Amino acid sequence: MKVKRLIVDMDGVLADACEQFQIFEERESGRRLPLEEILGKHELEVFPRGHAHVRSPGFFRQAPLIAGGREMLEKLNRRYELFIVSAATEFPLSLVEKVEWLGEHFPFIPWQRIVLCGSKEIVCGDIMIDDHFKNLDLFKGLRLLFTQPHNRPHDSRGHERVDSWDEVGRLLL
Repeated sequence: MKVKRLIVDMDGVLADACEQFQIFEERESGRRLPLEEILGKHELEVFPRGHAHVRSPGFFRQAPLIAGGREMLEKLNRRYELFIVSAATEFPLSLVEKVEWLGEHFPFIPWQRIVLCGSKEIVCGDIMIDDHFKNLDLFKGLRLLFTQPHNRPHDSRGHERVDSWDEVGRLLL
């Protein structure tokens, strides 16, 4: 039996990008944005200094983990051909930071299974977990929409919504 290929996004799925925007914003302005101001909007349009933040050293390297991701990926890695795929080339500084972040938090994922790209349209596999419609819409396999403030309260547009790594585990293990 062929092992299924699982494609997992990084920002918004493993790394808590929204929380990292909040941390940077709060550090600079002293204000934490309420959830209702963020819902349904991309972080770069919500956070006034977001464009500068994603170009700041440490933004990607110091992003907090999303709860349960590390433990669940270890389990999924035993069952699937696991690849981490991140549309990272828009922010060149992020390339090294993402590889280092993954090495620290997910040392069981070899460098050969980390794909940093511009567009995910070239990626193929059986299952994709991502928080952006633009990536899932192009994917041919099972598409799991990982809930984040920017993709709520929108309907899941035909993708299966997952709210946590525990929910991912219930579906895939």
